[in-house]
Amino acid sequence: MHTPDAISVIRAKRDGQALTPEQIDWVIDAYTRGEVADEQMSALAMAILLNGMDRAEIARWTAAMIASGERMDFSCLPLPTTDKHSTGGVGDKITLPLAPLVAACGAVVPQLSGRGLGHTGGTLDKLEAVPGWRARLSGEEMMDVLRGPGAVICAAGEGLAPADRKLYALRDVTGTVESIPLIASSIMSKKIAEGTGALVLDVKVGSGAFMKTYEDARELAATMVGLGTDHGVRTVALLTDMSTPLGLTAGNGLEVRESVEVLAGGGPADVVELTLALAREMLDAAGLTDADPARALADGSAMDRWRRMIAAQGGDPDAPLPVARETHTVTAPADGVLTTLDAYAVGLAAWRLGAGRARKEDPVQAAAGIEMHAKPGDRVSAGAPLLTLHTDTPERFPAALAALEGDAIQVGQESPGPRRTVLDRLA
Repeated sequence: MHTPDAISVIRAKRDGQALTPEQIDWVIDAYTRGEVADEQMSALAMAILLNGMDRAEIARWTAAMIASGERMDFSCLPLPTTDKHSTGGVGDKITLPLAPLVAACGAVVPQLSGRGLGHTGGTLDKLEAVPGWRARLSGEEMMDVLRGPGAVICAAGEGLAPADRKLYALRDVTGTVESIPLIASSIMSKKIAEGTGALVLDVKVGSGAFMKTYEDARELAATMVGLGTDHGVRTVALLTDMSTPLGLTAGNGLEVRESVEVLAGGGPADVVELTLALAREMLDAAGLTDADPARALADGSAMDRWRRMIAAQGGDPDAPLPVARETHTVTAPADGVLTTLDAYAVGLAAWRLGAGRARKEDPVQAAAGIEMHAKPGDRVSAGAPLLTLHTDTPERFPAALAALEGDAIQVGQESPGPRRTVLDRLA
């Protein structure tokens, strides 16, 4: 059989055909090596966006991305490994309390995380608000932390799914980010290469999420659960609400402070609820069905793991977190019940204050972000503080305030009714 070439692969997908295993293996390998040009891969990504892929194609595409690099192996560790991935949202600080909590319950948590792009915050950016903490660890350092505190949150090494790193950057600049097959294979190639035994996916749905509709979120979740299962990883997905921000903070240092409150036995109810729901799923998937994460939060053992984890990565768990030089208060427009606090608008405002980045190489402000003084369903009084905006660069306030105009904040007389944090579960 003749070797595939870029043009024939692009044409096949352009014309709505399923790619053969040989075509997929060849194009991923050739693109990683630089034999397939960016403009050719852009054309293929657009064809995939428009015409989709079936389950066999997505599974093979994911396998080829994993095969482009190395695979991690945690079989030498005496405890089961379990991990979690969130598709990203506003105020989504759950990884911070979750990793040490699950470690305190008897599992090992190798949490390879990323940086934020656009309005969704990145876990590594948040943790870098802790003085001294570092995201980059060698393989040996990572294993040392897993043998000690039992949980690590760090950046993925260069050798893990290098095809995905190239393709992710390309999708970002060619309008092909939204393709469900490409999103699912991007996330799952990294997670499967990471070598975890069990994986829990937190698939966000709503205005502040990647997936705005329940149907799209469910399709993405089902695709990823199928991929994990096909590759021998016990995979479960929760669909969770991202129509309004999680917790009462959005921003880097602000979210670390809130995470520490959760580990101390306090914190906002929705953050605690989702942390415990994901912890139970992670422990269950790892076979630790008798563990009680609520008790580990209450008795201080999760906090102890957090302190050890931060210290093991060079951070000082007792150091004060950075505080923004300038603040601006947004007040409630009327008396009544807060009916809407739109997640996307809050995320965009936090990003414009300096909490996020527009390009991968942009710096972020550790202290920038938004503190919320009320959540939908709470009673508010006209003129009372609703949000506090934090930044080191006050010239950013007008653009951030513009993001909060229109329908982003609404006060009415009728309570919106109770919100469900967890909408569905797929396994």
